[in-house]
Amino acid sequence: MPNGQKKIAAINDLSGYGRCALTVTIPIISHMKIQCCPVPTSILSNHTGYEEYFFDDYSDRLPDYLLMWKKLGLTFDGIMSGFLGSKEQIDIVEQFINTFSTELTKVVIDPVMGDHGKIAGTYTEEMCIEMRRLVSYADIITPNLTEACKLSDTPYKEKGWKKKELLDMAECLEKMGPQKIVITGIPQGEFIANFVYEKGEEAHFIKTHKVGDERCGTGDLFASIIAADAVNGVPFQKSVRKASSFVKKSMLKSIEMGIPRKNGVCFEEILDKLKV
Repeated sequence: MPNGQKKIAAINDLSGYGRCALTVTIPIISHMKIQCCPVPTSILSNHTGYEEYFFDDYSDRLPDYLLMWKKLGLTFDGIMSGFLGSKEQIDIVEQFINTFSTELTKVVIDPVMGDHGKIAGTYTEEMCIEMRRLVSYADIITPNLTEACKLSDTPYKEKGWKKKELLDMAECLEKMGPQKIVITGIPQGEFIANFVYEKGEEAHFIKTHKVGDERCGTGDLFASIIAADAVNGVPFQKSVRKASSFVKKSMLKSIEMGIPRKNGVCFEEILDKLKV
């Protein structure tokens, strides 16, 4: 099907309220002048950070959903995946990449597995192993510190990371397949750092001052900008700086407006400041 506009397939859950996953990714990618084509892995009334929520696993319906796309002969300029709730969903993403990508497709995987040294309760050891396999298909991965440690079998520590330690971890991840890696959320005193690794380039830190408390959806915001920039041909280091800066601005705006933490970041208020 001829289509002059670039397209990214975004594989993630859809939470009606709370600003995370697809409700973050769709407007960000659209703003960056790319058609966002959602692949919902599950449907939630609101994200799981709330005390109660409606949840509908969509895994058993995805084969029929994606069969229609296959019949249409679709391919995508970019494919990105976020939280995956089961081994079956990891398998579906692998099949999706094999079916709908070309040699020009940019594959971005955010291996959402845990944080602060703890793997999410829904993640089994088998799923962690399967995620390593899925990462091999990626051009870019955006793990946080916990996820990078788990994927590379590196002992986790909250603070005191040296550049050589992070470089060793990034090189281990690069051997799995991805040529571009950003390890996010590294505490460095009054700063939060992202460690940027690109094969053939010097690795370095990109730092921003800490602002406020953690909020849901910031990882989705970050990864969506990275994915759109990859498809638009923006240099990786420039893209990481842009994503880091926009997340911080969104955090500051949310604090200014008194947005509850569970409601994520109100990026909509400053979307005009996100440059394509």
